[in-house]
Formats: sequence, C-alpha cells, structure tokens
Amino acid sequence: MGRQSISFTEPNDEWIKAQVERQEYSSKSELINDLVRQARNQQQEIDYIRMKLERAEKSGFTNDSKSDILRQTKAQ
Repeated sequence: MGRQSISFTEPNDEWIKAQVERQEYSSKSELINDLVRQARNQQQEIDYIRMKLERAEKSGFTNDSKSDILRQTKAQ
C-alpha cells in the first residue's frame, strides 16, 4: 500500500477530524480511501454515460417511436 503525505485546508482538516471523532471512520486514511473509492465509482459512471451519449450521437436520427426506443433500451 502506498504511503502519501498530503496537506488539507483548515476547514477540510476540521471536517475530516470530525468524521473520525464521530466514529464515522476509524482513521483519516480510511476516510480518504473511501472518498477516493467514491470518486472513482462516480468517474466510471460518468465515463459510461459519456460513452452512451457519444454512441447515440454517432448513430444519427431515428424515425422510431418513443415506445420502440424504450423497448430497444430495455432489451439491452
């Protein structure tokens, strides 16, 4: 596991300390790792949505009805 030294602004440091003091997390490291995991998951979702949007833009226009499009989407 990599070890890093990072600095926080005063408000962020106070918030981090408060989370640990309230026993939301057992340590600052656990909290930071959880925040990084959440950010990575969010980025994966954003990347997926971006990919779907790009694919949709490249596919062009359709004459399908709303119900046809919905049925096709659910089938995927």
